Amino acid sequence: MKAIKIHQAGGPEVMQYEEFNLQPPEAGEVRLRHTAIGLNFIDTYHRSGAYPLPLPSGIGLEAAGVVEEVGKDVAHLKEGDRVAYGAGPIGAYSQARNMPANRLCVLPDAISDETAAAMMLKGMTVRYLLRETYQVKAGDTILWHAVAGGVGLIAVQWAKHLGVRVIGTTSSAEKAALAKSFGCDEVINYTEENVAERVRELTGGEGVPVVYDGVGQATLDASLDSLRPRGLLASFGSASGPVKDFDTGALAAKGSLYLTRPTLMTYVASDESLQANAADLFDVVGSGAVKIEVNQTYALADAVKAHHDLEGRKTTGSTVLLP
Repeated sequence: MKAIKIHQAGGPEVMQYEEFNLQPPEAGEVRLRHTAIGLNFIDTYHRSGAYPLPLPSGIGLEAAGVVEEVGKDVAHLKEGDRVAYGAGPIGAYSQARNMPANRLCVLPDAISDETAAAMMLKGMTVRYLLRETYQVKAGDTILWHAVAGGVGLIAVQWAKHLGVRVIGTTSSAEKAALAKSFGCDEVINYTEENVAERVRELTGGEGVPVVYDGVGQATLDASLDSLRPRGLLASFGSASGPVKDFDTGALAAKGSLYLTRPTLMTYVASDESLQANAADLFDVVGSGAVKIEVNQTYALADAVKAHHDLEGRKTTGSTVLLP
């Protein structure tokens, strides 16, 4: 079999496409042949060393595939089952692998493998953010940064399905048009407008109860200044770099604000929470309320180019690697 491996942290070029021998699955595992693999920004954090990994290591947290062999003590899966996962363990950039059976979700017939690989991590992230980190309700107005990205486009649709007004931010007119085509109510081009001032204008000076920020350091101040008193900043990613040297006194000065740094892994740590999250995702996608856009595909062997394009902001929606 072949897989992407990293032996040192660094730029996309540190990823190597290597052969390896896959052993039979152990107890509690299944052998999974991947049919589609999801590309996510967190993969670049692992590759670069921003989120350090024991090296050498595989990479990737999300994929779909077919069960080819079942290990001992696995009762809920069988050979031929179509399954997907979006919360690791790491190593999805591979043609095949052995996986803990309890971390796999059986795919409904209505959801294709490519769609599943494009939506599991991003979709489950949106689900915990909208339904658990801050429970949005009909009539709320929210701010979502990088709204034309893979997570953002899912979030817009899901939030609109729940009756929420969505203000988004993007870096170009093209991305703004894309976000609006998915239902985003207002889009702020942060290269041309002051985000917080525009949010205040759009909310009658009040601000929003919650900001969802996957960008990090570059948007921190705009996020905090867009919140109403006692509002919540859900800082769930750091595409621009991690937030550093944060003075918690700013939360008091700006209106007794709340700040959380949540991760999907915490919210789906138990098998029950994982399956509940995935079930909600399958329902909302299966109903047609949320459509998954696979806007780019690359061969697994071209993962280096895929990472260059992702970090160069040349991608929109979701991206899939094909083994």
